[in-house]
Amino acid sequence: METEFDYVIVGGGTAGCAVAARLSEDADVHVCLIEAGPSDVGDDAILDLSRWMELLESGYDWDYPIEPQESGNSWMRHARAKVLGGCSSHNSAIAYWAPRENLDDWAAGGATGWSADECYPFYRKLETALDGAEHADAPGRGTDGPVTIRTVGDQDPCGEALLRACEQVGLPTTPFNTGRTVVRGANWFQVNANPDGTRSSASTAYIHPNLDRPNLTVLTGYRAEKLTIDTSGPRPRITGARLRTPDQRRALEVTARRETVLSAGAIDGPKLLMLSGIGPAEHLREVGIEVLVDAPGVGENLQDHPEGLVQWEALQPMPTASTQWWQIGIFAGSEGRTTPDLMFHYGSVPFDLNIVRYGYPTSENTFCLTPNVTGAQSKGTVRLSSRDFHDKPKVDPRYFSHDHDREVMIRGIRVAREIAAAPALADWVGKELAPGEQDSTDEELFEYIRKTHNTVYHPSCTVKMGAEDDRMAPVTPTLQVKGVDGLRVADGSVMPDLITVNPCITTMMIGERCADFIRRGV
Repeated sequence: METEFDYVIVGGGTAGCAVAARLSEDADVHVCLIEAGPSDVGDDAILDLSRWMELLESGYDWDYPIEPQESGNSWMRHARAKVLGGCSSHNSAIAYWAPRENLDDWAAGGATGWSADECYPFYRKLETALDGAEHADAPGRGTDGPVTIRTVGDQDPCGEALLRACEQVGLPTTPFNTGRTVVRGANWFQVNANPDGTRSSASTAYIHPNLDRPNLTVLTGYRAEKLTIDTSGPRPRITGARLRTPDQRRALEVTARRETVLSAGAIDGPKLLMLSGIGPAEHLREVGIEVLVDAPGVGENLQDHPEGLVQWEALQPMPTASTQWWQIGIFAGSEGRTTPDLMFHYGSVPFDLNIVRYGYPTSENTFCLTPNVTGAQSKGTVRLSSRDFHDKPKVDPRYFSHDHDREVMIRGIRVAREIAAAPALADWVGKELAPGEQDSTDEELFEYIRKTHNTVYHPSCTVKMGAEDDRMAPVTPTLQVKGVDGLRVADGSVMPDLITVNPCITTMMIGERCADFIRRGV
């Protein structure tokens, strides 16, 4: 088995697949892509998008618990995908370009080169917009990229009534992904999915068509223990990774002649950096790891989109088939904002994952709105629980530790109720199952939120990029890890701040940009 390559990508997820595919377009280099989970090739449990909810807390999920939360749901689990394609093989495939304002804020805050004008060409490069959607050929949309993006258009009479109800309360039907940021409006989602209902994930789009490339090696089932390091030069150099073979019985080292790219995500990425001696020095010493680089920002700045739930019994039969069961997005931003601070996903299925333990009633024939705080101000951490790579890290999102997030979520429940009370939904809305009409004050609503909230599964920003002199930014704007040579990070962890929409397509864009930096030698 070959163990020496030009480039080693640790993590075959949403960004890692893009990096591997783009680098291996050069036939003169040999690329190795490493994924701890199994392949998704031929696996309908992964490829059939309509089955995505089966993957939560399954064998395809690292299923990370969170640390006890003072103001949040301590029972909550963070789903992180254990399969080729990462979370793009595990999520509901909602596809958004980041709002222009989010990217421009990144650039203004020290991530030079990441403004919207500089990033949007890479969204165009990765996507093909299909299905004749009214906005698919809007100026600047991609036409020949590997990732298929189309508009959900399922026959869902409750969803159609919901859009009319939104209009009645001042949230007009508004096209998404046109280049204009939607602060207040609603519509059917765009998804990265093929017309046959299969995912257009990072793995299916970037890797499956290229598995026969002689210069691309894909290792699935190999878990990285730590990065390997050469300390003989003036600066430490990352030379690859030490892996555990699929049977877990022996170690294997893979070497990168040129560069190693870490694409393990916002939880496992900082974990692997810290296991390799790159992280907050005091914490590393506490767990018995020799400090290679004192990087205080590794594992800091954890951001997410916390999500609530308002669920109703439906008065008519809900659909029995769907593209992915969560088909409409609603933005209800506060007045005067340029980006939304409140978003809803509409689900045409029961979503009682976090309410049954408290005895809230449920039903098989329900629909729900899930308000989420798109610009959450609460920030948390990822820390090691030990120096053993087998052990899960300590994930502490510190949900609702900032008053802003509480206020937005309480408003979200009230807006959901306002939408449900609109005339267009009169024939659909039955009993409010959760939180229930008995909860009406701010205090009652937040107590419900605190106990039962979930997440949209968007942990990000834990190895953020920033200016060279920003000690809390472990990564440069060209995604190079400060203090070492030969290592870049490309995944959602490098976002300085979490964007105000679902981040999957932006994570693919980060992978595209990483490959471009490497190929240009910057």
